[in-house]
Amino acid sequence: MADYRTIRTAQAGARTLQIDEGLRTHMNKVYGLMSVAMLITAAAAWLMASLALSPAPTEYQIGANTYLTEFGKTLYLSPLKWVVMFAPLAVVFAFGAMLQRMSLATAQAVFWGFAALMGISISWIFAVYTSFSIVQTFLITAIAFAGLSLWGYTTKRDLSGMGTFLMMGLIGLIVAMIVNIFLQSSAMQFAISVIGVLIFAGLTAYDTQNIKNTYLQLAQSDSDFLGKAAIVGALKLYLDFLNLFMFLLQFLGNRN
Repeated sequence: MADYRTIRTAQAGARTLQIDEGLRTHMNKVYGLMSVAMLITAAAAWLMASLALSPAPTEYQIGANTYLTEFGKTLYLSPLKWVVMFAPLAVVFAFGAMLQRMSLATAQAVFWGFAALMGISISWIFAVYTSFSIVQTFLITAIAFAGLSLWGYTTKRDLSGMGTFLMMGLIGLIVAMIVNIFLQSSAMQFAISVIGVLIFAGLTAYDTQNIKNTYLQLAQSDSDFLGKAAIVGALKLYLDFLNLFMFLLQFLGNRN
């Protein structure tokens, strides 16, 4: 007759293997959703910029060799710019509030729509920075993000204590950014950029570990719940990556 301890050990080993495989699948889905969202954002930003920027001189000159079309004037210089700027923030808050009432397909569609809206919101970078510096900064961000996320996933250190500190810093950062819209202080902008890079570097590691731990706690939940959890995780990492990129661009980007 088989020893009950041997049976329990075998069952525990099978259970661990099942969780490991499920976690790998879950994290692959999170990174896959995030990657698709980044592609949508990049495509939307490039499309808006191509419509807004004129290759020939126009009456709307915003740089030494940078001119806007009529559409670009409306998008970047009219009051519409405030709508474009704050619309993604409104959508992400509404998404968080309504997620549990959405179907999985609807939640994913809203995520794609948010990514496109975010692309429109940041399309102005093509008018301010050279294309080479944008691509260069994106690659640097991708390398830094991959390293930080890998560390957050593999470290044995509990990063949960960082969460409250980072969120408090994030709230302060948002307030400072809103204030500087009106002050237009270059010194304050530099400080915001430095703090922003540090905060989102920390959030990348913290969110990765949190996504992993959440799955381990809820591995037995139904597929619909885990699917929504993957979308939420992808959204968090997407915002970490995008904000890290934007703050690094202020350091590394060459202006037109």
